[in-house]
Amino acid sequence: MNSIEVRKLTKKFENFTSVDNISFEVGEGEVFGFLGSNGAGKSTTIKMLCGILSPTSGDANVGGFSISKDPDMVKKNIGYMSQKFSLYNDLTVNENINFFGGVYGLKDKMLSDRKKWVLEISELQSSENTLTSSLAVGFKQRLALGCAVIHEPKIVFLDEPTGGVDPISRRRFWDLINVLSEKGTTVFVTTHYLDEAEFCNRIILIDEGKLIADGSPEDLKKMYIVNPVIEVNTDNIYSSIEILEREYEPGNITIFGNALHVTLNDSHSPDTESEIKIISDILNKHGAHGINRIQRIKPSLEDVFIHLLEKKTSDVK
Repeated sequence: MNSIEVRKLTKKFENFTSVDNISFEVGEGEVFGFLGSNGAGKSTTIKMLCGILSPTSGDANVGGFSISKDPDMVKKNIGYMSQKFSLYNDLTVNENINFFGGVYGLKDKMLSDRKKWVLEISELQSSENTLTSSLAVGFKQRLALGCAVIHEPKIVFLDEPTGGVDPISRRRFWDLINVLSEKGTTVFVTTHYLDEAEFCNRIILIDEGKLIADGSPEDLKKMYIVNPVIEVNTDNIYSSIEILEREYEPGNITIFGNALHVTLNDSHSPDTESEIKIISDILNKHGAHGINRIQRIKPSLEDVFIHLLEKKTSDVK
């Protein structure tokens, strides 16, 4: 059973196509990741699915309602949390909860019960009268999620909800997402943090308005990264990448934080340890590159995404 069905959805802004003829489905209770870089079309898609933006063409069924024919019914039957946390900073915690509860028609005991739940998940039981503007980002984030689902919708849309949040708060937020999913709520989340997308049941990657991959995190890695990936942690990654690109000629080299990921191609030895030695010898030959660690690693979703983007670029050429 699907909670969301998207068919040939397109959104144009004058001569610019933000979302280009996309189709996909999301099952009930699924934690569904909609991933891509900034400007890829994620937020435009989610705003159409929430009934906020009208599509140029195509349609989608969200919770049994057409986004083109019944956008108001879509809005009433979903939860939505935007990039800005969807809270009113000049209201207290209590006033925000009351406001969103009222918007969704909650009253009396039902509102009281749901308020207790929101305060509990946001860990703000003793801060009801605190101005929301003074809350730390992690608390504000959990409060926003609680307000977005205070009416217990079957579908909740989270548009890059963890932007600007520290890693510990991000992980605790994802714990809440998993709790919602276990209770049967479909969670549709957009993010450009590919590490947290590992928590999704299924992922779609979008680039320049087009869908470029669809599958579980593990399926995508197996499908698109078939050759070994070697991580090289050095004191000077920029000098190291220049040397390796000039002298090693691997399939692909990318920068990941303080390390390089070297994806081997079919021309290299199947013996990964031999390739690790060759890379070390090349860097050491040029001196003072401070190799702190070099090892084979499991590919990440970021490896997948970069591989797909580079393949797309080479196909265009």
